[in-house]
Amino acid sequence: MSDSRSIRPGVDEHAALMDKVYRRTRHVYDASRKFFLFGRDRLIRELELQDGESLCEVGCGTARNLVQIAKRYPGARLCGFDASSAMLETAEANLTRAGLTDLPLVQAYAEDFEPKTDLPQGYDRIDHFVFSFCLTMIPDWRAALEHAWQLLPEGGTMSLVDFGDLQGWPHFARRAFFAFLAAFHVRPSIDIHDWANGLPAGSAAVQQVRIWGGYSIMTRVKKLNHTPE
Repeated sequence: MSDSRSIRPGVDEHAALMDKVYRRTRHVYDASRKFFLFGRDRLIRELELQDGESLCEVGCGTARNLVQIAKRYPGARLCGFDASSAMLETAEANLTRAGLTDLPLVQAYAEDFEPKTDLPQGYDRIDHFVFSFCLTMIPDWRAALEHAWQLLPEGGTMSLVDFGDLQGWPHFARRAFFAFLAAFHVRPSIDIHDWANGLPAGSAAVQQVRIWGGYSIMTRVKKLNHTPE
């Protein structure tokens, strides 16, 4: 795991907050989150990774998803990063138990992650990015998405799953659930799921699925060959 970056107001404050939130709960995170982080396994099933391709999970947390991806796509090259050093400690332990000691994890921020400098040699190109229930906790989620899009090569994909607007739910249920999420510093926003629709025409192929009446939304964005007019 790499060393933390130089201190930056706002960004590093968020990392400190995530450490505080997960210092204890990280030990029961996977056992508890399986009851309400719906869509993660479907996202993994639909990745269609090819042997030799690289995938990076943004906000990898406990590395639960990376372990599952490694099992399903053993020929892919995987890596991940997270702002929380506490979460990364748990992630490293989980990877060791799974026999994935060669899968690199680093502490980094989604807004300025750089594969060439943050990851070991051989990971300078990332073919696929995964964002699983992390964007609603990233203060500048737009910058995170735009930065990953800039790093993505032609033909690469970004796969997102996160809490939605719960439009199919009764008002009282939506209000109660959003209050529950707020206690964990989670801020659902439909703008996150609409972000891909604002990309230049012809630059992306977008597929989106609403799960459980908008409880969560899964989006897959493929980067196309696009020459601006």
